[in-house]
Amino acid sequence: MYTFSNRLKMGSIILMALGLLGLGVGFVSAPSTVEEAKAMVATQDDGHGGDHGEEAAHAAPAEEAHHDDAHDEHLLHQLQNRPWSALYVAAFFFFMIALGVLAFYAVQRASQAGWSPLLFRVMEGITAYLVPGGIIVFVILVLSVLHMNHMFPWMDAEVVAHDELLQNKSGYLNPTFFLIRAAIFLGGWIFYREYSRKLSLAQDNSDDNRNFIKNFRWSAGFLVFYLITESIMSWDWIMSVDPHWFSTLFGWYVFASMFVSGITVIAMISIYLKSKGYLPDVNDNHIHDLAKFMFAFSIFWTYLWFGQFMLIWYANIPEEVTYFVTRIEDFKLAYFGMLAMNFIFPLLLLMNSDYKRINWFVIMTGIVILCGHYMDVFNMIMPATVGDQWSIGIPEIGGVLFFAGLFIYWVFTALTKAPLQPTRNPYIEESRQFHY
Repeated sequence: MYTFSNRLKMGSIILMALGLLGLGVGFVSAPSTVEEAKAMVATQDDGHGGDHGEEAAHAAPAEEAHHDDAHDEHLLHQLQNRPWSALYVAAFFFFMIALGVLAFYAVQRASQAGWSPLLFRVMEGITAYLVPGGIIVFVILVLSVLHMNHMFPWMDAEVVAHDELLQNKSGYLNPTFFLIRAAIFLGGWIFYREYSRKLSLAQDNSDDNRNFIKNFRWSAGFLVFYLITESIMSWDWIMSVDPHWFSTLFGWYVFASMFVSGITVIAMISIYLKSKGYLPDVNDNHIHDLAKFMFAFSIFWTYLWFGQFMLIWYANIPEEVTYFVTRIEDFKLAYFGMLAMNFIFPLLLLMNSDYKRINWFVIMTGIVILCGHYMDVFNMIMPATVGDQWSIGIPEIGGVLFFAGLFIYWVFTALTKAPLQPTRNPYIEESRQFHY
């Protein structure tokens, strides 16, 4: 049985405490009035406002006053959104990791893969985070519906009243239906995780394969549910912060990000546990296979990123091109830095087959990949919610620290609940003897 070390437990608690402190500073520092927002921007060395002044100078006095008021209120909302967005990006990122692992786990179960059963307990430990992570994300969505922030513009009745496009989407984008969908998604994902875990543990204590067969059938059915709900979730929770923009590739794009992030965490935790004397039958061949998936889905993510970008750029449709113009002009370093971390680094570091068997090399690459996909989520949310008022500061770092600490605490606590190696899985011997 795995024992959660006091050192790691204390480290996770310290991360949570520091993270809460950083998030608290972010919320306390957010302006409450237009005057405070303007003063905050004015104190920045690279304050944003020159373009606004030039535009206003050419406007009629009445139009200028209206433009000033609208701009100032928009600026206030952007600065107020920043701590909320930092919280949401970090909350979704770590929840996304657990959901990506759940999908990978279901694929292994449904395909009856022979190499991976030794890693099932690690996957089940990671997916335990779906419960606290999902609850936190849902609470943030509820608070958004209650107008505690301005991250989702379509939730503002006044905005919708002056926007014909949002009026046409109101049958789908309305707060009640939005929360109902979120509850269905989370309920389905968590139910599968808990039931599959129950069947997995029951299989170890049974004298036949009935629980294994049930798990196979439930996993195959879950994958259908997951593929549908994951796409809708990505439209609801991420794409709708930019309600004038859409992409038919977006569900796959988010899937690729969560899948590669989840596989990366499986590899990193497996290597850590092995270094502490656990998982004795997990060998370099298992790590090699996980690293192959890390490499393959990094390339797949890049293919989707390029396909989405190239098609919209080529079509040159104004309401779609704006999405990329905003990111390239205001988020240049974050946007192209993300591309380097998610494509160039994995390509160079994991291309060689031998490197996939070097544990510290896989860990190093995994850290880069996770940082890159955090920035991916950051780039999907922040341009719409905070615009050019973004930065990587105390609230963003605080959000990452808090959820990293919570993730570590919850996952490693879950790993102590059952033996780390299944005993009655029909493919356990094949997994033990796996050789690439």
